[in-house]
Amino acid sequence: MSEKKRIVFMGTPQFAVSCLEALLESDCNVVAVVTQPDRPQGRKKVLTPSPVKEAALKHHLPVLQPERMRSKEAVEELASFHPDLIVTAAYGQILPKSLLEVPELGCVNVHGSLLPAYRGGAPIQRSIMNGEPKTGITLMYMAEGLDTGDMISVTEVDITDRDDSGSLFEKMAEAGAALLKRELPRLLNGRVAARAQDESLATYAPNLSREDERIDWTRSPREIFNQVRGLSPFSGGYTLWNEEVFKIWQVEPPEENGPEAGAAPGTVLDVNSQAIVVACGSGAVRLTKVQPAGKKAMPVSEFVRGTSMQAGTVLG
Repeated sequence: MSEKKRIVFMGTPQFAVSCLEALLESDCNVVAVVTQPDRPQGRKKVLTPSPVKEAALKHHLPVLQPERMRSKEAVEELASFHPDLIVTAAYGQILPKSLLEVPELGCVNVHGSLLPAYRGGAPIQRSIMNGEPKTGITLMYMAEGLDTGDMISVTEVDITDRDDSGSLFEKMAEAGAALLKRELPRLLNGRVAARAQDESLATYAPNLSREDERIDWTRSPREIFNQVRGLSPFSGGYTLWNEEVFKIWQVEPPEENGPEAGAAPGTVLDVNSQAIVVACGSGAVRLTKVQPAGKKAMPVSEFVRGTSMQAGTVLG
């Protein structure tokens, strides 16, 4: 059955590669892959293909990279592959109704949250930043709205204090691929029963902005810990030191009911080879990996060897 059905896969980041690989491992007939255009990366702005494009080319699959998937030309090009089913995972653009109507078996999306919570582009990061104890994958039929379609199946994933966005992305990619693989036979056999989302429970996870990276030292130790690990290892959090950006990549899990810091939020209480201790809204946080302006990220044990930062310094 799967060898006869024509599938178009749409995805962009590393998270989506696992889903593409799951389709190929299931011996599905993937006739084309759609991903975002190559983008400039790094300080030298080198034009770089997406992880999904690299994976598709490795398997000698045709790759489409429309700037706007909503354009008539993009829809017509994709439709020329005559897909029976479209599978998406973190593609990065909302699909137009004209495209959703192309495949007979519909368009399904592998979304990185337990819908209707965390609709949008950054559900994994924001789940950590908001201190959620668990998240998961929702396999859903796509609709015109933002992650509003009927839900086919879900699987839960625990979030522990050891997780940052990097480790959680890996766990979620594995869970998403497994869920897709499990449901593929049903999806390829015809439209399956799916349940509508409860709109009253909908929450949103918009893409991260520069403001999301700024550390507000009046927040609690737990909130700052969650913020930093939700941003790592991709962008990290930041504050200001000597009027320059001072990035923070790692914070120790806070002690519950720790002592009050007795100093204004943002005040450095101690600088030693294990941590930079900074007062915050209630208690203090221990920074263990940082990046001064113009330098690479480094553990605090390396940072302290040549720093002028000392107790009494005020960050932010």
